[in-house]
Amino acid sequence: MPAEAVPDALWPRLTELIAEKTGLHFPPERRTDLQRGLTDAAAELGFADSASYADWLLSTPLTAPHLQSLASHLTIGETYFFRERKTFDALAERILPELIARRRGREQRLRLWSAACSSGEEPYSLAILLHELLPDWKDWRVTILATDINKRFLQKAAAGVYGEWSFRDSPPAFRERYFTPASERRCAVVPEIRERVSFAQLNLAEDRFPSLATDTNAMDVILCRNLLIYFAPQQARQLVAKLRHSLLDDGWLAVSPSECSQALFQGFTSVSFPGAILYRKGDAHVPPPSTTASEPTRVPPPAPFTAAESAYEQGRYADASETLLSVLAETSQDSAPQEYSLLTRSLANEGKLPDALAWSERWIAADKLDAAAHYLNAMVLRELGKPDEAQRSLQRAIYLQPEFALAHVALGNLAPGAQATRHFENALRILRARPPQEAVPESDGLTAVRLTEMVTALLAGKDRR
Repeated sequence: MPAEAVPDALWPRLTELIAEKTGLHFPPERRTDLQRGLTDAAAELGFADSASYADWLLSTPLTAPHLQSLASHLTIGETYFFRERKTFDALAERILPELIARRRGREQRLRLWSAACSSGEEPYSLAILLHELLPDWKDWRVTILATDINKRFLQKAAAGVYGEWSFRDSPPAFRERYFTPASERRCAVVPEIRERVSFAQLNLAEDRFPSLATDTNAMDVILCRNLLIYFAPQQARQLVAKLRHSLLDDGWLAVSPSECSQALFQGFTSVSFPGAILYRKGDAHVPPPSTTASEPTRVPPPAPFTAAESAYEQGRYADASETLLSVLAETSQDSAPQEYSLLTRSLANEGKLPDALAWSERWIAADKLDAAAHYLNAMVLRELGKPDEAQRSLQRAIYLQPEFALAHVALGNLAPGAQATRHFENALRILRARPPQEAVPESDGLTAVRLTEMVTALLAGKDRR
């Protein structure tokens, strides 16, 4: 073994750390791949060799930038437009037309998430597919979220400029319609398509979702392909559970053919299409365990709000909403902020946005001075495609609570140019004054340090534009 290689004694702790923090699994047979990635990362960060870099990883509290730098050398960005075309055929011929028919003339909105978007070909493929399926494209509220842990991939994806290799399974007419020349051998995604995709850094192994704060809730379709095969089994199960919670009832999850496993996708129904299997969210209520004890221990039922909160955390949003509606029917409207908050979130995660909006407005009517009520009202308005109204609600939240970090972040995402920069900078100032591991109010558990890292990335993205 070369002197600069990671010593054998460090491998068990190192692979455990990487699996815990990034989800990536490196069994003994992939040691060469991990060694190569560590060597590249060490060189980039100025370490003498991979052994000293590994020692540093094991002795330093790792921040998101540390993990992102490491992950950028451990993940492969190999992709192209309409990769694994049979999956896109299933979306184009069955899944999306059914969704469109169900929503047309009612609530014309679609939400899709490319959860490991790499360099962006996948989410742009989704946007192009929807453009083909929706002749009245401009009359629909289409959200396509694209996330990845790898900062370099996201920068390339946001730029939307691609070379020949990305078009290797695409007909010439596709390129002529949706791309413009950027240089001699590179093409740029047309603005009409690029503007429908939003990019954000997200660590699928560590970050919490679904969340209104990160727009990872109430999805119709999630693509998480060619990632689970790299995850340790426990992390893969946890990720699938979180993705399931991020889907609406009857929402769809697409993975790669090599990742299909009914044991992993509990709570889903596998549906076969020509050349592809996709998973539809189904009823995953787990029956209570049976007991043979002659005198079972009697446990008093939890308080209604506690029961609703537990149901929400398990992704049982309809159960949470039903419990909370019962609570609010018996509670004076001026004394139930936690019930209003959780009910608004539960309804939004069910995709019942008009109901969520109505309850956020009832909350505001009950307590006009509660900044959290105005913030959640704004988040629902944003999802309903009403950015001007959302901005006004956020401005009221900040007027009532100037140090409301998440309201500044949300305004930064909605406001133009210098206004956005000012709000992001205000959010950073507020967050840096908080204890790093403190949960940020109204964030679904995001810590101050994690939200700081996210806002820093958003601000850098504004600066690049």
